[in-house]
Amino acid sequence: MSDPTLLLVEDEPHSVFFFEHAMKKLGMTNPLQIATDGEQALNYLEGAGKFADRQKFPLPGLVVLDLKLPRASGFEVLRRIRQGRETRALVVLMLTSSASEADIAQAYDLGANGYLVKPLALPQLVEIVGAIKNFSLTHNVPPPREI
Repeated sequence: MSDPTLLLVEDEPHSVFFFEHAMKKLGMTNPLQIATDGEQALNYLEGAGKFADRQKFPLPGLVVLDLKLPRASGFEVLRRIRQGRETRALVVLMLTSSASEADIAQAYDLGANGYLVKPLALPQLVEIVGAIKNFSLTHNVPPPREI
């Protein structure tokens, strides 16, 4: 079985760069898809428009989602993920700079599987990405996809 695709929903180019760097440092071979705003993420997940080709844009095994996004917030993306027939069981981890208790509570209320605060230094990001790899992409058994 091939490595599951990871969808990173992040609008800050430097955050994408460092996430990709952390993946490379850890030897991760998972295909990485990037959505730079909430609407693009929803289109990807729904297989809409240019994302209709599921061979090229497969449904991810994991979504890493920022909160503060243009065009649709991370909360709206998470809400729609949990409402979708094909997406409701996806593993969704929030990775955001907000440590607000209200944001954390809302993310879990909407069905986030985990909430991670972006670290300020690359070694800590590598540690977080390693934890994501080890749990969510290696050891966790996701629910079966509906047919």
